[in-house]
Amino acid sequence: MSISKKRETSDVRQGILDVGQRIMAAKGYSAVGLNEILAAAGVPKGSFYHYFDSKDSFGEALLESYFQTYLEELDQILNQPGLTMAQRLMNYWEVWQESQSFMDCQGKCLAVKLGVEVADLSEAMRSVLKRGTSGITDRLAQALETGVAEGSLKVSNDPYVVAQSLYQLWVGASVMVKISRNTQPFEMALTTTRQILNLT
Repeated sequence: MSISKKRETSDVRQGILDVGQRIMAAKGYSAVGLNEILAAAGVPKGSFYHYFDSKDSFGEALLESYFQTYLEELDQILNQPGLTMAQRLMNYWEVWQESQSFMDCQGKCLAVKLGVEVADLSEAMRSVLKRGTSGITDRLAQALETGVAEGSLKVSNDPYVVAQSLYQLWVGASVMVKISRNTQPFEMALTTTRQILNLT
């Protein structure tokens, strides 16, 4: 296969994933049929099965693509030059608030939206969710260790335990933001986060 053909194949596959991510982040996994995704992506059904064996394999690839992008963006935030690690972490929560809105999140709230739903539907998708969220908490724990070492923050427990607690706090806040249709849960999560990190 020529390089241009490979790129075209990759572009079509990624295009289907991108469209699916936006639609499913808005409606959920079960409520969205393949026809809706393919119509929005402008791809015939036969092409879909060239790239994915089933809707579940599509869901698995969708989550893998989502977490790959998410972790790349998280790495960028946690490696911003000229800032303390505490400042970088607070920037991460700021980005979280912007991207996990109860309004149109443009596909960036996929893990929050699909987490509970697909964990019970598909073991393969649950495994991708577990790997992806572990990738997030591992990075947060490393950031906390760095912040403690440089003196920009303090934690009273093991950084890995604190990282998991913070991530769970923000996932819970994201769910409550969607339920309440206001951002107060984020404000409370931010206050709690600052307390946990001993930031004034």
